[in-house]
Amino acid sequence: MTLQQQTRLKIIEAMIHLIGWGIVFGFPFLMMNRSGFNLSWPEYLRHGCIVPLSFLIIFYANYCYLIPRYLFTGRIKRYLVLNVILIVCIVAGAHLWQEFFFHHNPPRQDDKPIRMGPPRWIFLLRDTFSMILTVGLSAAIKMSHRWAQIEDARREAEQSRTEAELKNLRNQMNPHFLLNTLNNIYALIAFDADKAQNAVQELSKLLRHVLYDNQQAYVPIDQEMDFIRNYIELMRIRLSPDVRVETCFDIAPGSPAQIAPLIFISLIENAFKHGISPTEPSYISIRFSETPGQVHCDIVNSYHPKTQADKSGSGIGLEQVKKRLELLYPRHYDWQYGIDEEKKEYYSRLTIDYNNKNASA
Repeated sequence: MTLQQQTRLKIIEAMIHLIGWGIVFGFPFLMMNRSGFNLSWPEYLRHGCIVPLSFLIIFYANYCYLIPRYLFTGRIKRYLVLNVILIVCIVAGAHLWQEFFFHHNPPRQDDKPIRMGPPRWIFLLRDTFSMILTVGLSAAIKMSHRWAQIEDARREAEQSRTEAELKNLRNQMNPHFLLNTLNNIYALIAFDADKAQNAVQELSKLLRHVLYDNQQAYVPIDQEMDFIRNYIELMRIRLSPDVRVETCFDIAPGSPAQIAPLIFISLIENAFKHGISPTEPSYISIRFSETPGQVHCDIVNSYHPKTQADKSGSGIGLEQVKKRLELLYPRHYDWQYGIDEEKKEYYSRLTIDYNNKNASA
């Protein structure tokens, strides 16, 4: 929470307190005048406001001192004892003040005879019960405020943890991506040095994105699409004529969408890794499209799973994609993937609602 937000909350809290106590002090005066007691403000301040003033003392003695010092530190017995002493002293003092006021202000000659009211202990019991409720109200408000502070601290800790985890995932993603790319270039060197040189040039373009743009939390979707196009062209260099690669980028030019960098690359890597066979016809279809507030990535490829000896990398790519989606777009993405046994193809369909990204990213 920023300093400006904290200041605004403190001002709002102060205003709520002022309005609340204004009502507590003004309501008895209004009711007395409506009931036929023509009290002036000085008379009300000497007599009628003593009970609201007692509530105020009880409330803030708890709110500012007793609750933070004793209740929040686990010294509950001492907290209760001090409140009992405080309530007894305040109730006794308030009733002594009222007795003193009435004793020194006898009724005027034209006033009606004073009717005998209920016993004094009724008023003592009423005020004691009201002050106990005031203590409870003070504790409830203070504990709610403390709970809000704890919740803010928890959210900040969660945000820090999420940021650290995302940074760790990005640090893992870069070596993983580079390792797979270098493996492809190494394979090219063995049979076509010219293609290997072209691959190195394409790799330099990719490195710029990985080393610089990847450090941002979100990048323009056009920029990410350019990176993916360059990566696909790099992968095409080593493909045989038996491999058909179809791409479609249905993204509006100048789209305002912002997307997490490298969020799709592992899906495309997976398609090239498992969708190509050295002996059988193979195909890869990659399509990106955009609808209001959403970006869609549809990948379909022939399924040629690698043997244990042919596998490169550590297989962490798809696991990282899932972790990043959970951290960056919690509950705002839909990812369906699997193997179609009948068609012998692998599909991956990912939809991201980029307007509902995690602010902690």
